[in-house]
Amino acid sequence: MKERYKLLIIVLTFLAAYYVPWEGETVRKSGLEAFLMLQEYAREHVLTCLIPAFFIAGAIAVFVSQASVLKYFGATASKILSYSVASVSGTVLAVCSCTVLPLFAGIYTRGAGIGPATAFLYSGPAINVLAIVLTARILGWELGLARAVGAVLFAVVTGLLMALIFRRDDAQRTAGQMYLPEEGEKGRALWQEAVFMLVMVLILVFAAFARPAEGEVGLWPMIFAAKWHLTVALLIILGLILRAWFQKDELQTWVQSTWGFMKQIFPLLGAGVLVAGFLLGRPGHEALIPERYIQMLVGGNSLWANLFASVAGALMYFATLTEIPILQGLIGSGMGQGPALALLLAGPALSLPNMLVIGGVMGWRKTAVFCSIIVILSTVAGMVYGAFFV
Repeated sequence: MKERYKLLIIVLTFLAAYYVPWEGETVRKSGLEAFLMLQEYAREHVLTCLIPAFFIAGAIAVFVSQASVLKYFGATASKILSYSVASVSGTVLAVCSCTVLPLFAGIYTRGAGIGPATAFLYSGPAINVLAIVLTARILGWELGLARAVGAVLFAVVTGLLMALIFRRDDAQRTAGQMYLPEEGEKGRALWQEAVFMLVMVLILVFAAFARPAEGEVGLWPMIFAAKWHLTVALLIILGLILRAWFQKDELQTWVQSTWGFMKQIFPLLGAGVLVAGFLLGRPGHEALIPERYIQMLVGGNSLWANLFASVAGALMYFATLTEIPILQGLIGSGMGQGPALALLLAGPALSLPNMLVIGGVMGWRKTAVFCSIIVILSTVAGMVYGAFFV
């Protein structure tokens, strides 16, 4: 962290300690809501959801080569293959809207078509596996599924529209090939790595399996009753897989990668939860910002509410996963389901700093079109989703 940022944090902390009227009832209630929301996250989401997801993200980062993803964006690559890889690259790369920028700049300036390059630019931060899992866990599986499906579709549609609109400019660019390092040899077959990933995903699914509704009968309650037996059995299977198929140095690299995700994301997520709790409170508990203001701006499913959520999300910078506690507070204060999805689809992929860098890479006209496409698509998706989920 640069020294000026440390100084800014110190100054802001001092100003908050000096000027915030902590003796006021509303402020004290908001402070309590912040820590109650943090406690809720610690009790309900960290051990059974976040920790397994961190290990999955770490495994993807170590055992799936970025070169194997990026090499499909060259000028001679199949278009179907390029867009297919670009649209799901976020599940492999797990980056935020700023981290994806150097990768985008590299593939675009070295010859990738504007279509696959912008599809990758959107997909990289939008389909973060941690964010999708936590969205489904905290905001509901419907919103989590809509976010995942919408992000994949948006990546493809955005790339195709950019390629169509700027087809002449794209044809005039030098069609070079990107230099990428050779992929190292692995001592495992593809099916072995697939089984390894599947076991970890199943551990996450069963450990985070939600309690069924009171009185519900059928498969759901049966799975919930056996969730810890299934989780333990899968952990034993995972241990056997690690012992039989992986080298010690690979496991150390995996743990280091997982720890890297944890120390990068946990402080940001904790800070995001505290801020969201202080400003918005837990669902059903009002904090500093009155619920009527939230309902006025993004309540319901109007065109204005969805457009406002899309534009606000596109301009704001969300550190990885912090959009989820913020949305949890907004939804609890009266935000509609449509605007919530609109913000989820526009927010993580764009931010004002992100736009400035993109403009320097591919020009301001293309950047304006790219951002407008995402805002319009997010607004439409929010209105459609909100019509079905009120």
